[in-house]
Amino acid sequence: MNVAPTALPEVLVIEPRVFGDDRGFFYESWNARTFADAGIDATFVQDNHSRSRREVLRGLHYQIEHAQGKLVRVLLGEVFDVAVDLRRSSPNFGRSVGVTLSAENRKMMWVPPGFAHGFLVLSETADFLYKTTDYWYPKHERTLLWSDPALGIDWPIRAAPILAAKDAAGTPFAQADCYP
Repeated sequence: MNVAPTALPEVLVIEPRVFGDDRGFFYESWNARTFADAGIDATFVQDNHSRSRREVLRGLHYQIEHAQGKLVRVLLGEVFDVAVDLRRSSPNFGRSVGVTLSAENRKMMWVPPGFAHGFLVLSETADFLYKTTDYWYPKHERTLLWSDPALGIDWPIRAAPILAAKDAAGTPFAQADCYP
């Protein structure tokens, strides 16, 4: 397994060792010991699976209490995955990073607690799977405005994205609830 930091050092891109032959392939998508050795010592409590069509943008979501770490990957298709550092104590506060994840490249991304997260579907459809370190608490969920210029996210958008109402009405970074 290869683990590489992104422009935000706590956000990691994981490339598993893939064993393939004419029958197909095999890889470990989660192994607590291997991930702990790589600096991801997380206990996951929930798995989430979403399917979305091209141009769907989900996010940027976070929970102000019960912050979730997320290990994300794509089972089918391709997405542009984004994390935004919302920790006021961080030297990277307000900075973002985006990585293309796909079923083909099999990359995963570790988004630690304290970050907002979202993705844009680049393929016809995408199945997105993520493990979380805490449960979903709707009353603590927040949505950061995906298009806020203050975030400087270079979304690879070809057309107006398809948004849920809560994502379209996200909070600008300057007014967002953030972590200490």
